Amino acid sequence: MVDPLAEVVSLLQPGAPHSKLVLASATWGVRRAETGRPFYLAVLEGGCRLTVDGTTGSETITLNEGDFALLPAARRFATSSLDAPPPADDEAITTPITPIPGGARVGNPDDPVNVRMLVGHCVFGSPDSALLVSLLPQWVHVRGASRLATLVQLVGDESRADRPAREIVMARLLEVLLIEALRSTASTAASPGLVRGLSDARLALALRRIHEFPAQAWTVAQLAREAAMSRSAFFERFSRAVGVAPMEYLLTWRMALAKRLLRQRDRSIAEIAAHVGYGSVSAFGVAFTRHVGMPPGRYARSEVDDVPA
Repeated sequence: MVDPLAEVVSLLQPGAPHSKLVLASATWGVRRAETGRPFYLAVLEGGCRLTVDGTTGSETITLNEGDFALLPAARRFATSSLDAPPPADDEAITTPITPIPGGARVGNPDDPVNVRMLVGHCVFGSPDSALLVSLLPQWVHVRGASRLATLVQLVGDESRADRPAREIVMARLLEVLLIEALRSTASTAASPGLVRGLSDARLALALRRIHEFPAQAWTVAQLAREAAMSRSAFFERFSRAVGVAPMEYLLTWRMALAKRLLRQRDRSIAEIAAHVGYGSVSAFGVAFTRHVGMPPGRYARSEVDDVPA
């Protein structure tokens, strides 16, 4: 059976090469503007609050030792100590930050450290990252997962050590941590997106069918039958959990597949159109141009032009 999350993660080509250790003393708070890169945070000791600014306001998440949080898309957010109130959306938070080897010291450097965190930016190697990230939640918070706790502990141990090839090991551990966080749907708190949709047993059936048979002429009614639900109940539940309507999700996934196939350049546009569910090249061209911003042929040529000689 096709695993939708595995397909998305595989296409994303995730990595986590940029990390630093943060030591903090209460009371503290730091607000960050959008950086253009996904962000992650692993709590190695103590706890903190993470406030994420979304399109409908802000949401505050409490992170404890062993927890992992991921923001797949760049957005404004703030981190603060547990004894500080969650910040307002427009509230500027500034706490003294002192550089230290491999990281930063937040708060008064003379006060005892009560929080240790590993923070950093992820990278997605896929040219389709913006398209694919739209299928993921705005944020993921993993807690109480023994596998994640073990990985966080390994990352913490490696961050404190001075072993050979430390940077390579850290990068690999963080990549595994990232993938594990995205697939831990059963024990993950997440905003709407593919992760939440897959945690719903009925919606997962429909999502798997979309990924298994992207060329099928799906309708909302057919997908509802796959989920053993009424059409209206399925549409509402899918839209609420995944964050987009069923047909919009199907279109986004088809376009992601089409872009990958166009880059590979081993199929004709007619073959690609059929593979992603279009009966004619013209219908595919219209849909692709509307969604991507350029015709399929020009997209394929532009990807070749971008390849280094």
